[in-house]
Amino acid sequence: MKNKKYSHIKKAERLEIAILLDKGYSYRNIAKSQKRSVSSVSEEISNNSVNGKYDPQKADHKAYVKRKYSKYQGMKVVSDLRLWNYIEDKIKEDWSPEEISGRIENINTQIKPISAKGIYKFIYSVYGRNLEKFLAYKGKKKKPRTASKTEQLKDRVFIDKRPKIIEKRRRFGDWEGDFIVSGKNGKGVILTLYERKSKYCILKKFLVQRTELIHQYIFEITGGVVMNSLTLDNDIVFKKHRELSELLGRPIYFCHPYHSWEKGGVENINKLIRRYIPKGSDISQYSDEYIKTIQDKLNNRPRKCLKYKTPFEVMRENNQFKKEIKYLLSDTLKVEENTKAKCSA
Repeated sequence: MKNKKYSHIKKAERLEIAILLDKGYSYRNIAKSQKRSVSSVSEEISNNSVNGKYDPQKADHKAYVKRKYSKYQGMKVVSDLRLWNYIEDKIKEDWSPEEISGRIENINTQIKPISAKGIYKFIYSVYGRNLEKFLAYKGKKKKPRTASKTEQLKDRVFIDKRPKIIEKRRRFGDWEGDFIVSGKNGKGVILTLYERKSKYCILKKFLVQRTELIHQYIFEITGGVVMNSLTLDNDIVFKKHRELSELLGRPIYFCHPYHSWEKGGVENINKLIRRYIPKGSDISQYSDEYIKTIQDKLNNRPRKCLKYKTPFEVMRENNQFKKEIKYLLSDTLKVEENTKAKCSA
């Protein structure tokens, strides 16, 4: 039998369900008489019974109240201009509905609270359709790097040797690092550094993926933030990782080959960055100012795991900024300028 289009159970149907229940009919026979699925009948009886008894009038009223407040959640935003403006502003800043809801409930006490589900209902209503394009989407999984690159990294200390205090995020200053690379015909990479406890990230564009250049920049970062350890992927640029570890005066750990999920924090940050720099893009076409804007956006988004504080707020409150970070030393700047000159030639 062809399934008919779903519709809410009506008052007359509830009366018939109650009569058949009193006569001892099974859920399957009741469903057959109503031309509905067994699950629909079962859910109706389970959800709308009162004190274990199914009364058709009470069941109808209970269902009415549920529908009323379910629909009202979508209208809650429309009826509060301040809430509407706040949600619209933050959605356009690429905050998720859960982040907005949590921020209002835990930090911003001046705005009427609303659930993430309520915000989604507003966005999918006729009033919020223009905000749908700002919602996040799931990207494709990263492909593993080739074995030829990982084989050239010698004397690595793998992640399973990392102290438990790092694994459990019990302290600040334990960072993860990874790269976002250009598309097939593009140039340049973005180095992503991510602090595990605060979720704070630092982004830097490089036109050439040179070991000395990137090592110098990572060393430079330690002058601005606290760094106790660094966990990396098996990129060939870190073939001189022992020299980098000595330069930093900090231990460096590596994920196992093709196990990028072992540093899931920085992988998630890279996924968010891909919202602004799609896969296949030519990274050399994005300005340093644009990269810095992405970094600021990510560091000023509230996080559920931080009780809806932002990574920047957590870093600042815990004195993790030693001084203002100088993004380029004179030698580094010179290398970059020479590279740009060659690219434009």
